[in-house]
Amino acid sequence: MTGDSLSLSFNPAGIELDRRQGLSRQLYQALRLRVLDGRLASGTRLPASRDLAAALAISRNSVVRAYDQLYAEGFIEGRVGDGTYVAQLPQAVLPAKKLSTKVSTGLSTGLPTALSTNWLDLPVVSSSKVIHSGALDRVERNHLPTPPSGPPRAFRVGVPAFDLFPFEVWAKLSAAFWRKPDLQQLCYGDPAGDGRLRGLIAAYLRSSRGMQCTAEQIVITSGAQQGISLCAQLLVEPGDGVAIENPGYRAAGHAFAVAGARLHGIAVDNEGIDCTELAGLGDCRLAYVTPSHQYPTGVVMSLARRLELLAWAECTQGWIVEDDYDGEYRYSGAPLAPLAALDRQGRVLYVGTFGKVAFPALRLGYLVLPPALVDAFSQRRAVDVRHSEVSTQAVMAEFMAAGHFQRHIRRMRRAALSRRNALLSGWPQGIPGVGSLPVVAAGLHLTVAVASQAREQALIEKAASVDVEINALSSYWLPDTQQPQDQRAGLVLGFAAVPEVAIIEALRRLDRAWRT
Repeated sequence: MTGDSLSLSFNPAGIELDRRQGLSRQLYQALRLRVLDGRLASGTRLPASRDLAAALAISRNSVVRAYDQLYAEGFIEGRVGDGTYVAQLPQAVLPAKKLSTKVSTGLSTGLPTALSTNWLDLPVVSSSKVIHSGALDRVERNHLPTPPSGPPRAFRVGVPAFDLFPFEVWAKLSAAFWRKPDLQQLCYGDPAGDGRLRGLIAAYLRSSRGMQCTAEQIVITSGAQQGISLCAQLLVEPGDGVAIENPGYRAAGHAFAVAGARLHGIAVDNEGIDCTELAGLGDCRLAYVTPSHQYPTGVVMSLARRLELLAWAECTQGWIVEDDYDGEYRYSGAPLAPLAALDRQGRVLYVGTFGKVAFPALRLGYLVLPPALVDAFSQRRAVDVRHSEVSTQAVMAEFMAAGHFQRHIRRMRRAALSRRNALLSGWPQGIPGVGSLPVVAAGLHLTVAVASQAREQALIEKAASVDVEINALSSYWLPDTQQPQDQRAGLVLGFAAVPEVAIIEALRRLDRAWRT
């Protein structure tokens, strides 16, 4: 491509890169922003990597890495023998505009009453009045099952390789905090969480996820589940419709049901949640999704579907609760940009957790909120727990500031990939009624289709008899699902909980059990 043709297709003028920071990430973010705000229209031809590198005076490798990430997320496409073009995106991609008064204040008519409540000024009420019979019924119907106990074993779902966590480093940082604590930190703290930790989380999300967030938008929580529960308490009025993926993370559904929501299970296809079905719901103003790695099917939501979902939220003045529970684990390229990074209207509440990169018992997570919602969420959380435990936040902040967190994530990603490969290579072949293994490009678990629910239960019982833990896909569906029972069957296997040696041995036992 010549210099003249470059100027006719795409002009890199205006792209300014800070040489002190990662150039490929900055270029990727600059190009993505230009696609989203319309400056780079669908069908625009992009320069060859060599030409763009010369125009910006950077290395070609930096351009190639930026292009690779844009390819992975669906922003650009290659045409054989004809170069690289901006992909055809839905018409929903619009330039950013000023938020409506309803969104920017967060407290005007039309939003849930809970958002306009001053939670710190509520009168004291007896528990018998707070927990009325209807609420008790909802709690009893939607109780959470007890998580598996005991040491991790193959193939427990939702558990990272925390046998590799640097406990010695954590212990030294914890000892240093308590050896000479800052007395100010030992007083009552900010219900939104430790300021230093919030700032470090915001910086991490900006660099790793492309999210343009600040420390002031973050509320620290006791794990992802508390973050989801806060969303349910503050965004849902009794009787409201809430859309959840079906099959999906049942604990999230429980949280919304206990808040009084009427759950709508929305089908998931190979691009993610079905937005056409979602758009047909007249009473629904909130959707809970896991776009980076759908739980439990493992589907990665396509860019077109992400933009469609964001358009639904803008059109309905609704909310999207995005649970990015294992977004750090992507095995080709960088993690995909979350919905929150594409959100131009302040409709996405992002749920993050440290439990999938550290260890589940840590109970440390966070919410990234539209600015107008932060005070209401902080006040509501203060009613329950006042604030998170101080030393854990301080130690995690130092863990991140000293560079241990990023190094540990890289180590965990390598370990999960190796353990995934051990499962894929040793998987029993030719077992009657068991489908083929899927392509696993992200996450900590995979799902295998099974011919029938009876076969699913038989396989799981045989696995349990040889001390192998497998979840039933049928247990992730809502009870009133119209889908035929046999089409809900499958096996959900986590592959990160134990080392490769234990995986290989478990697969041998599983093979013998399933063939007898």
